[in-house]
Amino acid sequence: MNVILIGLGGGLGAILRYSLTVLVEKFWFSSFPIATLLVNIIGCLLIGLALGSSIQLKDASYYFFIIGFLGSFTTMSAFSSQSIDLFASNSPIIGSLYIMLTISLTILATYIGLILGK
Repeated sequence: MNVILIGLGGGLGAILRYSLTVLVEKFWFSSFPIATLLVNIIGCLLIGLALGSSIQLKDASYYFFIIGFLGSFTTMSAFSSQSIDLFASNSPIIGSLYIMLTISLTILATYIGLILGK
């Protein structure tokens, strides 16, 4: 049953990530990957909220939301790929900024979510 919950949550998380990325890219005209940054910040805030609440218990909502939904909504692979692309396109300052912003803002968002979730 847990595998089904993870699959359903993962499918929804991936669809929402894609939809938000398409929406943001309609209005953001820059090579800076703001959509991925926003998705990862939102996902980290949500996991902080979840960890601060009772959802951390390994019940159905844990498998559906934390492992499935948030696991596919947030994206380390896109972050890594986009970071390499920025460096490869001779944008080391932008690439470094993207890496620093992603790491610092996602950790901060998780912490804020954790505090708000208690």
